Amino acid sequence: MKKAESFFFYLGCAMLASEIIKQLLLTFVAGGGHYDWWYFPFQLCSIPMYLLTLYRYLKSSYARQIVLTFFMTYSLLGGIAVFFDTSGMHYSLAVLTVHSYLWHVLLIAVGAFSGIILLRNARLSIRLFLYASLLYGVCCLIASFLNWSISPFGDINMFYINPVFRMNQVFFRRITDHFGNFAGIAGYLTGTVLGASVLYLLWNTVQRTWFRNTAFLSKE
Repeated sequence: MKKAESFFFYLGCAMLASEIIKQLLLTFVAGGGHYDWWYFPFQLCSIPMYLLTLYRYLKSSYARQIVLTFFMTYSLLGGIAVFFDTSGMHYSLAVLTVHSYLWHVLLIAVGAFSGIILLRNARLSIRLFLYASLLYGVCCLIASFLNWSISPFGDINMFYINPVFRMNQVFFRRITDHFGNFAGIAGYLTGTVLGASVLYLLWNTVQRTWFRNTAFLSKE
């Protein structure tokens, strides 16, 4: 697990460095020196960048398992879902469009890798997923605070749950059309948790089917 720990740390640092370059390009090349809060890096697909960097500093083995569970459910879901509507991945600068595609492919890879690590070294439990969901909930609260506090200074829609902006995510915008924006946002949040739950159940099935005889030896 030490190798995975170092890999996560350096990967997180690389993602962080690429995000800084992205923000600089958006501000000084695409934005003419004006910072656009719309691109502030705190979306669901941004969270792994921070967690990967912090992973090696988590002393608790259980805390690391929660982070791995988050990667293999919520992060994996975010990486997959964006390819159903790629309009938000396109920028005026081609290099940023390429960066966006590579970023989300990387999220899928990290999610799959994390799932394999966890399946081989720990026994999945519903409590692990509940804690990963709690982590998602905390991120949503932070996103809501950012939306509220930064809105006076510019357009911002972290986690796509700012009620000022119409829910425009694929499928959930139909809920907004019929039942209003708050229903669309609630549906989006519920759908995210349900989607992550389905992925967790699939991972659980894989563990029971393919890893049944695996010795859970890792103590991290």
